[in-house]
Amino acid sequence: MKFVDETTIEVAAGDGGNGCASFRHEKYKEFGGPDGGDGGRGGHVYALADASLNTLVDFRYTRHFAAERGEHGKGSDMFGVKGDDIVLKMPVGTIISDAETGAVLHELLQAGEQILIAKGGDGGFGNMHYKSSTNRSPRQKTPGWAGQRKSLKLELKVLADVGLLGMPNAGKSTLIAAISNARPKIADYPFTTLYPNLGVVRVGPEKSFVVADLPGLIEGASEGAGLGHQFLRHLQRTRLLLHIVDLAPFDAEVDPVAQARAIVAELKKFDPALHAKPRWLVLNKLDMVPADERAARVQALVRRLRYKGPVFEISALTREGCELLVQKVYQHIAQVHQAQQPPEQIDPRFAPPADAA
Repeated sequence: MKFVDETTIEVAAGDGGNGCASFRHEKYKEFGGPDGGDGGRGGHVYALADASLNTLVDFRYTRHFAAERGEHGKGSDMFGVKGDDIVLKMPVGTIISDAETGAVLHELLQAGEQILIAKGGDGGFGNMHYKSSTNRSPRQKTPGWAGQRKSLKLELKVLADVGLLGMPNAGKSTLIAAISNARPKIADYPFTTLYPNLGVVRVGPEKSFVVADLPGLIEGASEGAGLGHQFLRHLQRTRLLLHIVDLAPFDAEVDPVAQARAIVAELKKFDPALHAKPRWLVLNKLDMVPADERAARVQALVRRLRYKGPVFEISALTREGCELLVQKVYQHIAQVHQAQQPPEQIDPRFAPPADAA
């Protein structure tokens, strides 16, 4: 399935039905009075966050959505039937904005969340609506109100707890395949990953976190170079970034330190808040380095980067060091989540044990 994370759609709620001007005509009832009913309400347009969706591809080729208009009022005190509502299913994490002004209207952050994005027009009044003791034969009626029509921009930011970033062929896809249920395409050429992959990492019973593997970044990504610039927005909702660095590049002339610095610079250019997120250094392809050279190579790389945070040495291929990484990541995510949410809103995946103090 093609990954689509941005598109524009047109939505139109239903117009309200017109009111009816009618008078009651029955045998032996000389003055039956007004009996024109009101028009029916036009259908609303709703957006529903569906956890089973992970792309906006359904809105790439079908971009116009219109709800049914309300029926007109009728005689004999009959009101028009309201128009049917329509519900547009969207992935969790979708941002709905006004396409003309860019103003954010809604964000779908919880599975099952449903919001009104276009309100149907109210039905017009029939003449029975105007009857009174002084106006016994009203002939007034009103047309139905128009439903809202909007041009909307849909933008998807995947909801992941952890984001993987790194140069092409750093081993991000191999890592997410090793620690989660994701099965991305893995090959020995750059830009094998063309769109984000999400994987659920199971740490224990009812304990898990979501990790996102993005296309590799290169220098100039924030200005549009390569593929990663299209997906940097997906890192903005993560709580932790894992910076994957290739310890043993295929090209001996490639400097991992220069590549790591370039990626950090791209993050800062794209979004200073993204650059400020917690970022851990993960040195991959440990199996490609002779055992007697590993410690010296790691120390030299960390020293040149002047990096002070957590450092993990792993081999995504052999899974060496991956279990420790997963446990530390989960502990960090759980602590951050518990600190940011009130007790009643803590996700069960990160809830502290029942016997915890």
